[in-house]
Amino acid sequence: MASPHELLELLEEGDEINIVCHNNPDPDCLASALALGRIAAAAGIDERRILYSGDISHQQNRAFVNILGIDLTPFEGSTIRDRPPGSILAFVDHSVPGENNPVPTDTPVDIVIDHHPAEGVEARFVESREEVGAAATILTDYIRTLDVDLDADLATALLFAIRSDTLDFLRGATAAEYDAAEFLHEYADYEMIRQLSTPSVTGGTVDAISTAIDNRRTYGAVLLSHVGRTTERDAIPQAVDYLVRLEGVETAIVFGVVRGTVQISARSPDARVHVGNVLRTAFEDVGSCGGHHDMAGGEIPLGILGDYESDDDQLLEILEEVITARLFAELNLSDGSGDSGSE
Repeated sequence: MASPHELLELLEEGDEINIVCHNNPDPDCLASALALGRIAAAAGIDERRILYSGDISHQQNRAFVNILGIDLTPFEGSTIRDRPPGSILAFVDHSVPGENNPVPTDTPVDIVIDHHPAEGVEARFVESREEVGAAATILTDYIRTLDVDLDADLATALLFAIRSDTLDFLRGATAAEYDAAEFLHEYADYEMIRQLSTPSVTGGTVDAISTAIDNRRTYGAVLLSHVGRTTERDAIPQAVDYLVRLEGVETAIVFGVVRGTVQISARSPDARVHVGNVLRTAFEDVGSCGGHHDMAGGEIPLGILGDYESDDDQLLEILEEVITARLFAELNLSDGSGDSGSE
C-alpha cells in the first residue's frame, strides 16, 4: 500500500517535477496538483510545473485559477518527451497516459494519485483510493501526514475542491472528506470560498442549459438530452446536474458538440446504475469515457461527422440516434420512444 513517506522519498530523488492535469481541469485536479507541488517543494524540488490542456472554461474553474493565482503552463509534448534525467512526471485526478490527457500512451509515469476507477495503471508510485470522493482528500491526508506547510491559499483550494467534487458533501462524500474538511477549516479563507462559490455565469452557459431542458426526453427513470453545438464545454455537466433533479428521474445523460468532439456527462443517484461503466462500455470503441457509479463523463471525436459543420440539425439528429441506441443497449431500455420535454 502506498504511503506519504514513500512519495516523499521518490520526490527527493528528483530535480524537477511536471504535474499533468487531465483535460479541462476542474478544482479537484487543480488543487491536487497545487498540493503535490507543495510536497515536491518540501522534498527540495525547485523546478515545478503544473501542465494543463484543453480549456479552463467553467466560470468556477476560471475563478479558482484567478483568485488563487495558480501558475499553470500549457501542455507541450516536448516538455514530456525531452525530459532530462531527474525529471519526475506525475498525474493527479487521472491515471493512464492518453486517457483524458494528451500524454502519449507509451510514456512512463512516476507518480499517480487518483480516486477514479481505472485499469492498467502503471507508475513507480501509485496511490489509488476509489472509495473517497475527491483526489483533494488524498492530498490533504498527505499534506497532514508529512507536516507540509499549509497556508490559506492551499487550504482554501483543497477545501473548495472537496466541496466541489462532492456537491457540498451530497455526492460521494465519505468520512474521509469530513475529516479532511475539519482539518482544513482552521486554515481556509472563507471569504475566498464565498467568492469561488458564486462566480458569474455566461450567457452561453445559460443558453446551453436552456437547450438541454428543451431537448430532454425521458424513458422511464432515464433522461437523455443534448445542448447542441456550444463553446461552453462546462455547460454540459451543469445541465446534467440540473436535469437529474427532475422529479422521477434517476439517471440523466447529456451530450453536446464542442470543437470537433462530442462531450458527454452523466449523473445517477440510482444505486442499480453505474454510469461510469455505462459510458465506458457504450463508447469504449469510439472514445474515452468513464467515472464513478453516480457521476461520469467522456469525450468522443466526431471523426467524419465533423464535416457536418454547416448542418447542425442533421449532425445532431445522427448523434442523438447513435448515442441513444448505444445507451439504450447498456441501460437495458426496451425501445427508443420517449416523452418529450415540452409540456
